[in-house]
Amino acid sequence: MTADRSQRGILDTSTVILLERLTDIFSLPKEPVITVVTLAELSVGPLVAATPSEQATRQLRLQQVEVDFDPLPFDAAAARAFGRVAASLHRTGRKTRARAYDVMIASIAVSNDLPLYTCNPSDFEYIDDLDLRPVSHPDIKRI
Repeated sequence: MTADRSQRGILDTSTVILLERLTDIFSLPKEPVITVVTLAELSVGPLVAATPSEQATRQLRLQQVEVDFDPLPFDAAAARAFGRVAASLHRTGRKTRARAYDVMIASIAVSNDLPLYTCNPSDFEYIDDLDLRPVSHPDIKRI
């Protein structure tokens, strides 16, 4: 059965990084968007790459994302949603500091009432009001 494919949805950082390798494009929204948090995470990549080749790959990815997407901001509405998202994680015993980027991305999704598409759904478990849409990770074989 194919999941409902939203018109518009947010891709988290893991999904953006793996985008070229995803085989089921129908698991993605028709109109994918990203957040400024993903753009920030991707901007770190070239600066911490271990080799010149990896640095070039990460820089190229960052530049392509900058061309392809107009990122959603972390605005006042997202800041208010951040409190709710962090509280829902706190109730389940999960730490929000170590997951700050994911919490910010989820907050933007919640505040914009958009589903969040991710190859790492466990990063976003237990977040109230988040419409989470798992995307098959290309390196994980499903039975």
